[in-house]
Amino acid sequence: MSKADYYETLGVNKNASDAELKKAYRRLAMKHHPDRNPDDATSEQKFKEAKEAYEVLGDSQKRAAYDQYGHAGVEGAAGFGGGGGAGMGDIFGDIFGDIFGGGGGGRTRVHRGNDLQYNLSLTLEEAVFGTEIDVRIPSLQSCEPCGGSGAKEGSHPETCSTCHGQGQVRMQQGFFSVQQPCPQCRGTGKMIKDPCDTCHGQGRVEKSKTLSVKIPAGVDTGDRIRLTGEGEAGANGGVSGDLYVEVSIKRHALFTREDNDLHCDIPLSFATAALGGEITVPTLNGQVKLKIPAETQTGKLFRLTGKGVKSVRSAVTGDLYCHIAVETPVNLTKRQKELLEELEKTMDEGGKRHSPREHTWTDKGKTFFEGIKGWFDTEKDKK
Repeated sequence: MSKADYYETLGVNKNASDAELKKAYRRLAMKHHPDRNPDDATSEQKFKEAKEAYEVLGDSQKRAAYDQYGHAGVEGAAGFGGGGGAGMGDIFGDIFGDIFGGGGGGRTRVHRGNDLQYNLSLTLEEAVFGTEIDVRIPSLQSCEPCGGSGAKEGSHPETCSTCHGQGQVRMQQGFFSVQQPCPQCRGTGKMIKDPCDTCHGQGRVEKSKTLSVKIPAGVDTGDRIRLTGEGEAGANGGVSGDLYVEVSIKRHALFTREDNDLHCDIPLSFATAALGGEITVPTLNGQVKLKIPAETQTGKLFRLTGKGVKSVRSAVTGDLYCHIAVETPVNLTKRQKELLEELEKTMDEGGKRHSPREHTWTDKGKTFFEGIKGWFDTEKDKK
């Protein structure tokens, strides 16, 4: 099955800005995050697809390659081991170098190590205030006993007798002289007669390492932290790749984050909503008092300035928005029911003065049904 277009996956246009790409990815990541959709295979797949799309489109070089060559241009660019050591320029350099004798210049091929990606889930508090976390990374590392040479300690790689250390051999095909990697040494220009017992001549071994990652205050879902040189070790003396730690925020029991703002639902008792009062509201920096005016309705929004998140990229701090939900009392005693019934009678006597929205809605309903009845009567007369 062919992959979906990355732009369609994120729901953006092909000329979308970096900010638009990031916003689209955050929205999808929050919607389909596994923590919010446990045991939902469909949401998990959509989360992975969105992450893969943003990983490519969020990188200017990968995006350029994708725009020109499609998925083939970024094959292997997404995923844990897919940061890729070679870009499109390296690919075409190898192709034309093999045919026309350029590119490699007869030297041993040195390959940069793959970039790695680690997905890190943080609590909202860790993301807002910053933290330092140890992560364990499995990757290919330079073999210590042989120093990455692949040869057993006390011995050394020898020059390949087939290509004489060039790493390439030239073959005549009709009118063309074709240069290709040496089949004996596989393009390295070296032969290992006595391979290392640890890496078996590869020069690299699979190992796990623990890194301490500093998380700056204010990070959000989709942010990436780059650790230079902490990816896979390069081949034949090549430099190591980088490690990208991609952040996602776990679902919080009270707050929902939207950029630098926080949102929370505040249940309010029937009496406090009607009479007004003062309530205690939790924030990430402690509790604050919030004055509730009389006659507050469900859906009322209160804004607490500066009680949101401080941006990781600036000194701007967001706000906390409190969404009021008037709670209907439950498990009433006999006396409480009697009191409410008495209150209801007095409310009926006051008419529209006490329940203006209810009476307005009722009047609109009557007008609607009278109009419908009139239409049916007209149609009946026509027949």
